This record gives sequence, C-alpha cells and structure tokens, in this order.
Amino acid sequence: MKKASVIINAGAGAGHDDDRAATLRRKLAEAGLDAELTLAAGGEELIAAARRARDSGVKLVVAGGGDGSVNAVASQIVDCARDQGIRFGVLPMGTLNHFAKDLGIPLDLDAAIANLVTGVPVRVDVGEVNDRIFLNNSSLGLYPDIVRDREKQQRRLGRGKWPAAAWATLAALRRYPFMSMRLDIEGERLARRTPFVFIGNNAYTMQGLAIGARERLDAGTLSLYVAQHPTRFGLLRFAFDALRGKLGDERDFDVLHAAGFEIDTHRKRLHVATDGEVTVMAPPLRYRSRPGALEVLVPAPEKS
Repeated sequence: MKKASVIINAGAGAGHDDDRAATLRRKLAEAGLDAELTLAAGGEELIAAARRARDSGVKLVVAGGGDGSVNAVASQIVDCARDQGIRFGVLPMGTLNHFAKDLGIPLDLDAAIANLVTGVPVRVDVGEVNDRIFLNNSSLGLYPDIVRDREKQQRRLGRGKWPAAAWATLAALRRYPFMSMRLDIEGERLARRTPFVFIGNNAYTMQGLAIGARERLDAGTLSLYVAQHPTRFGLLRFAFDALRGKLGDERDFDVLHAAGFEIDTHRKRLHVATDGEVTVMAPPLRYRSRPGALEVLVPAPEKS
C-alpha cells in the first residue's frame, strides 16, 4: 500500500469528529493508502503536523480542508519535492477550494481520495511575501479588513460565516480607507493610492464567466491588480465590467505581471492576507514567485 500522511483541519466543512475520522480512514485504506491521519485544530496544529510528516520520511503529504488549511500544510513542504521527493495531495473540504479547482482536483471526497493514488505529479509555482507563502493570492487594504471584521463577528456575535462577511463588507465600504503605496517593479517605480491591492500566484482570468480562475499555475509569474482612486460605485462597476468582458477598458485599473516586486508605504505595519489568512507585516513587502516549488498530484489527462 502507498504510505501517506493525511492532515485534516478538524473544523473544515461540517467538522470532523472521531466517527468521521474513522470513515475517512476506511475510505483511504479502501483506496490503497496506508495513511496516518491527523486531525488538527487550527493553523498552528496543521503546521506542526506537516512539519512532523515532512521529517518522518513519508513521500506523500496530504492536506484536507479549505484554502487556508492547504496553505498551512504546503508551507512546510515547499521545495521538498526537489530535496526529499515529497509530493503534495489535496482533499478539498472548504467553502471555495480555489487551489483544487484551478488544478482540476475533484471536489467530491471519494474522487479526491482516488486521485491520491491514480493522480500524476505536476510542479506548480508558489507565491511568497516576506517569507510567507501563498498558493492562490495575497491582498492588502479592504479585503484583510473584511476578514478581520468577519472573524470578530463570528467569534463575538456568533454569526455564521456568510452573514458575518456581508456585515463586514458593508462596514469596510463605509470606512473605505485608502492606502498610499510605492511599487517597485522591474526597475520602474510607481505611486498609487488605492483601497485595495490584489496579488495572484500566476494570472487570474478577469473577464467573462471564468472570472477568478487561473488557466495555469506554472508560468513563474505574479499578477498584480490595483484599482486607482475608485469610488464605492467604481468597485461595483469593476465587477460588472469584468462580467461583460470590458475590464481591460478601465483606464484606472492596473494589471501588471512580473516574477517579483516590492510594495512600500509610510505605515509601520500592514495587515496582509495570504490565501484568506491575515497576518501583520512590516513594509516593505517583498513579493516573488517561486517557480515549481510544489509537486502536486492532479488527475491524469484523459486519453484521446
């Protein structure tokens, strides 16, 4: 049987207790995996479990949960494919599962488990900001504020994730804080004043019905999206124009691509989101792409 270390966020989806863990162990064994299953409560336990798995000599480390949980586990095995031959597997158990979707990993649990056995390894890029990785994206400004407010409402008021997110978004739009930033990119310095900055690991589709998806994760580039001086209505207009396929016509919307760049501000601390998790960082923020840093199991191409 194929040995694996499977690390699950116990709070992902509907949650995972001993009964659900027993069911998952059975499914993994039936698929042909000799899996050591760990239920982790929160980011620190996910990271600690991933570090133990990495150091144990196992060649397949699997993360189960949403994008934040997948990020936490992946952060401990970046570059291990080159050094130790470790491959990364994903069991999508979160709300959005962007990383899995963009790689074509099945969202159905049984199919995702089967992919751990039958999938093929592909090397994908990882984004990094001040030594913290992101598999999907990083952002500054409005989005980190919304995440922090949403989590406070969930914790203090007991609101569900989506109602809390809606209230947090309204509150952020009322405050609507702008950030003045200096961007150094490929030898050029740009000054911008904006309520949000979005950085993607590779290029995101910004038009049509596939908005928010990525065609590839191995181009060795970061994408940078900056809205210049938008009004609240302007942000809604950006979204509407993107669906109409007209976002490229927006003169006040910057879209840049580079292997790395630096963002600086006059602030001593910034809240920075990476795959939906918010941390405090000291500027300047040094972003870079780490090409092929993670080897992930994805479904084999269909034979023609």
